Amino acid sequence: MTTLLAVAMLLAGAGEARAAMYKWVDERGVVHYTDRMPPEAVDKASVELNKQGVPVKKTDKALTPEQRQALEQEAGSKREAARAQEEIARRDRALVSSYTSEAEIDLARNRSLQTINNVILSARAFSEQLNKRKVDVEAKKAESQGKPVVAVLDRELESIELELARQADVIAQKQRETTAITAKYDADKQRWRELVAAKASTKAAATANAGGTAVVPVAGAAKK
Repeated sequence: MTTLLAVAMLLAGAGEARAAMYKWVDERGVVHYTDRMPPEAVDKASVELNKQGVPVKKTDKALTPEQRQALEQEAGSKREAARAQEEIARRDRALVSSYTSEAEIDLARNRSLQTINNVILSARAFSEQLNKRKVDVEAKKAESQGKPVVAVLDRELESIELELARQADVIAQKQRETTAITAKYDADKQRWRELVAAKASTKAAATANAGGTAVVPVAGAAKK
């Protein structure tokens, strides 16, 4: 008996009251046709057939907890990748809209660096004053050995050392910021060049496709 004949007989025997049959496969790979899904097969993949034996609905096999977790992780990774791409696109739009030339990028970088450099200069000047005061206090301490004033001078020296250490930390932090800002603006400039070149290339291609004369941008023309 062919499979189609078996299905036809099952459908015919089901009567007019039942409009559907189900096709499913057990653990041994045997295909079954039944008028309802047995309890032990409800989590298996199945195909619902209408009275003419035409598939009208497909139900996938129930996923295991591990499979669901893997699918959720994959979906999460895709969402993260999409968000990352959108963030890159947002930054590119902001970069192109913020600057019209590399000179403007250099100007913005120099302004940021100048602010930090002012802090460094101030910290160094203050440290220089502290060191001069330290020399004076140490000289007074040497002259006052055995006198009660020595304890006061020791406390002042301790305070000076603490402030010198704090100023050194400020200078080191600002130097790290200088390195980071320089790297950021260098990266911005390189990306700006790429975006401008890509825009020029797209415009040239569009002009050529429209039948006009494409103007080929001169290498390095955007750089100043």
